[in-house]
Amino acid sequence: MINKTTRPNLTVFLSLLATAACGGNDSGADAETEADLVTRARGIHERVITLDTHNDINAANFTAERNYTMQLPTQVNLPNMEAGGFDVSWMIVYVGQGDLTPEGYANAHAQAIAKFEGVHRLTEEIAPDRIELALTSDDVRRIDAAGKKVAMIGVENAYPIGTDLSNIERFQEMGARYMSLSHNGHSQLADSNTGEGDDVWLHGGLSELGRQAIAEMNRVGIMIDLSHPSKESNMQAMALTRAPVMASHSAARAVGDVSRNLDDEQLLMLKENGGVVQTVAFRSYVNPEKNTANRVALEALQQTIAAEMGVEIVDQRERRSMSAADREAYNAAFQPVQEAVDSRRAAEVDAVAPPVDVSDFVDHIDYLVNLIGIEHVGISSDFDGGGGVEGWNDASETFNVTLELVRRGYSEEQVGMIWSGNLLRVLDEVQAVAAEIQAGG
Repeated sequence: MINKTTRPNLTVFLSLLATAACGGNDSGADAETEADLVTRARGIHERVITLDTHNDINAANFTAERNYTMQLPTQVNLPNMEAGGFDVSWMIVYVGQGDLTPEGYANAHAQAIAKFEGVHRLTEEIAPDRIELALTSDDVRRIDAAGKKVAMIGVENAYPIGTDLSNIERFQEMGARYMSLSHNGHSQLADSNTGEGDDVWLHGGLSELGRQAIAEMNRVGIMIDLSHPSKESNMQAMALTRAPVMASHSAARAVGDVSRNLDDEQLLMLKENGGVVQTVAFRSYVNPEKNTANRVALEALQQTIAAEMGVEIVDQRERRSMSAADREAYNAAFQPVQEAVDSRRAAEVDAVAPPVDVSDFVDHIDYLVNLIGIEHVGISSDFDGGGGVEGWNDASETFNVTLELVRRGYSEEQVGMIWSGNLLRVLDEVQAVAAEIQAGG
């Protein structure tokens, strides 16, 4: 591991390591070829535990008739996980922000329970021979050693707990091991990052109920997730908590200036807290400008091809309001347009406005490692929730992240820390604090 005193120059150090590994001196007898580097990276990828803290799910994909044992059109499923050496999927119990009313809470709670039950159905009834639910770091290592994939559960938005804090313990008993206090929109517990858009806030950070929720999460052993709440909410949460925190899917705001990323002040406080930020591979968070240029070029190509074929493009919101029959008819009419776009995209879009890729993603990891230390940095994709970058667009392409880390000079130990070791360390510490609190400490 790199000594703390070297961290300010870590990016330079890793760059030098990468140059040496790739044979910066062409005349060196021991220069590593590209093929050798890939082979070495594959070995590392097979030995470390790859853990992604944010994969959204749909309860409809956890039935006997339709489930993750199949090659569903999802970024995460068992075939993709097995193909990509993707070991641990944190499956997300997400409910969007709704009205702060008893009816709103009840509806959200029911949606949340359906997702919890879906994960249990997959791991206990549908495919227990291929994937198992983990509740501790020891579970993760045991299940991985047995050759199975690992499911874990995170809660995105504590809105479904309503005003009854006993639901926090209920969610913990159902497998939840992290939870954010808000999503896109202010909850009953905390302000959201979305307040930056209109400068309208509900609580000025955490509500009193949110402060009580922090204490209860510490008591039952649920990690506090800083992704989505406002900066003020996050700073207050870190000041209150007795245990380390995590950000389940956020990147560095200094590199990608969007409200969903964490600025240096939050990151440095997270370091002091002992937490971990799970760098997210979400195009518009990783490189907003590059992503916008690529999207504009793609939309222009779609419009050109649609006009050539006499097809009118209907926006997503309007498609959602269509009847099922009308939507099916529109999709059939648009299919030839999409096929033509796919065939021409590389030459007419990506060649002139490259997409955000794995290298851009790892730039955030480098920045975070340099700022707060390698032991506070992890990985997430936000797959099936809008995430993915060129080269890591689904679980089957997971090796490409390891390859880029190795290419930049990260050692096997460091790759293992970033992929899973750091997050599991935080989980252990959160659960140790909970045990101490429950014992009367």
